[in-house]
Amino acid sequence: MKTNVTDFAMTAIAPVIWGSTYMVTTEFLPGFSPITVAMLRALPAGLLLMMIVRELPIGIWWLRAFVLGALNISIFLSMLFVAAYRLPGGVAGTVLSAQPLIVVFLASFLLSSPVRPSAIIGALVGMGGVALLVLTPSAALDAIGVAAGLAGATSMALGSILARRWRPPVSPLTFTAWQLTAGGLLLLPVALLAGRSIPVPTLSNLLGLVWLGLIGAAFTYALWFRGIGRLSPSVVSSLLFLSPLTAVLLGWSFLEQTLTPLQIAGIALIIGSIWLSQRANS
Repeated sequence: MKTNVTDFAMTAIAPVIWGSTYMVTTEFLPGFSPITVAMLRALPAGLLLMMIVRELPIGIWWLRAFVLGALNISIFLSMLFVAAYRLPGGVAGTVLSAQPLIVVFLASFLLSSPVRPSAIIGALVGMGGVALLVLTPSAALDAIGVAAGLAGATSMALGSILARRWRPPVSPLTFTAWQLTAGGLLLLPVALLAGRSIPVPTLSNLLGLVWLGLIGAAFTYALWFRGIGRLSPSVVSSLLFLSPLTAVLLGWSFLEQTLTPLQIAGIALIIGSIWLSQRANS
């Protein structure tokens, strides 16, 4: 499948914006539990989009919307936060960056897509780039954290593949509304059972939630699912490497963090891995 430059660029916007999640959460939402932030990120955005599209699932799409909402939103975000709590950020980011490699093999199994060596090499190079970008010499491993990170990566990889295989009979915006609403509803009881009260939001909190919900969820997931329907799975998944890259560059730009020579080498590897994945499908 030849990659369309416009589709490629529009899809890339999503992981670039997702790279701002860590900075926005830590700077604008201190005191909020991760599961609560995940629920507040998904559910209000989903309900807002439902009010805009005014279209409910029909028949089998009720089940599929909740399956995809669970895989792409609920399970992915839950496992992401478990990994983040039990692992240093660099280790969690490196483990989660296995998703493009998982997608290559799931696409072969579920979509009968050919397993191209260049796609595998691109995914491995990208993982190496992320490791150089975010790992520190003192990073420690935790078995549960690593398992959670791999589970989260597999969950979203499977959700992306199924979203492409099922081909929804609606626009990407409607498809996004269904998944965000379903995923948010599934997260709601988890957030309530967590037993941690939601702080009275300040103006800064509200700005952070608006960014994460409207821009970081409603807008970006619509672009992401549009890309899933138009691009090869390995090309789409390779763009996820842009998230840790953006996070590091934002920290360097706004939080006065430094860039080491190894991190610069990691940036080069990430860019090279995306190029390899795109070339594998051109």
